[in-house]
Amino acid sequence: MKDDTFYMNLALQQAEIAAENDEVPVGALLLLADGTEVLSHNAPISLHDASAHAEMRVIREACRISENYRLTGSTLYVTLEPCLMCAGAIVHARIGRVVYGAGDPKTGAVASLYEVLSDERLNHQPEVTGGVLADQCGDLLKGFFRSRRQKA
Repeated sequence: MKDDTFYMNLALQQAEIAAENDEVPVGALLLLADGTEVLSHNAPISLHDASAHAEMRVIREACRISENYRLTGSTLYVTLEPCLMCAGAIVHARIGRVVYGAGDPKTGAVASLYEVLSDERLNHQPEVTGGVLADQCGDLLKGFFRSRRQKA
């Protein structure tokens, strides 16, 4: 059986694609209940769309593929802790489990800044596992921003 590290490595490959496209390097993989893998990466700059985060894009595509806006029994792998917007979409899509790599102290809405996915006032709380390949995910982000500062 494939494990969280395997899927997070696939999400990291998507983050690298984002970096190659001068996007913030965040990648996501959504594993549907039937085993279908859906991949995506950040693209708000190239798509001129503030909502084109890796999580939002992979959720949209998974809903299209499954022909259902509810993704029960699915697992989302994402290289960076989801923001408030993405956490809201995760709740609305009823994703069963969220696995993330690096925490995000500035915009993280799972554990760092907010705790949306464990908020019992909401009608859905997915299982959450954080810190999977956190060093690799964080290093990719740090390297990306370091190189951007050097260009400025």
